[in-house]
Amino acid sequence: MRLRRPSLPAEVAARVDGRPLAFARAVDGTWVVGTRAALVVLGADQARHVPWERVEGADWDRETSRLRVSEVGHYGQARPAYSFTMPDSEPGGLLQLIRERVTASVVLQRGRLVNGKRGLKVIGRRSPVGGPIAWMHEYDDGIDPDDPEVAAVAAALLEQARADVGE
Repeated sequence: MRLRRPSLPAEVAARVDGRPLAFARAVDGTWVVGTRAALVVLGADQARHVPWERVEGADWDRETSRLRVSEVGHYGQARPAYSFTMPDSEPGGLLQLIRERVTASVVLQRGRLVNGKRGLKVIGRRSPVGGPIAWMHEYDDGIDPDDPEVAAVAAALLEQARADVGE
């Protein structure tokens, strides 16, 4: 006997660009759908398509049945984040897909210490479906990107990273 995998309702699938690879429905009715190119969050009257290279990460809290997803942010601004309470069970296939797609989008990551054990990273990410590399910096707490020394290290690290990938 074959177990039948649940399917995404047609009216939900119609709101998704691309073929759904994994999905879960939150307690509040929000659908969270992973495609080859993006994570799609579908509320009753809004849709948010977040390309995988813009998803910073996700974690699952088994005790509260809560899936948290955060986007790549901009320095000095609140990082876009989403939290979904799932019914009873973990979003197995969806959580696995999120982790795989986020990892697959990282082309290169390099770090450099600037002040003791604190420093910065340059990260190059590309959509799993192709396209140019998007470059970003990530600064440890207490590191000021406006400091001229930090800015010089960040620029040199970015230049080296681009050279490492042939840009």
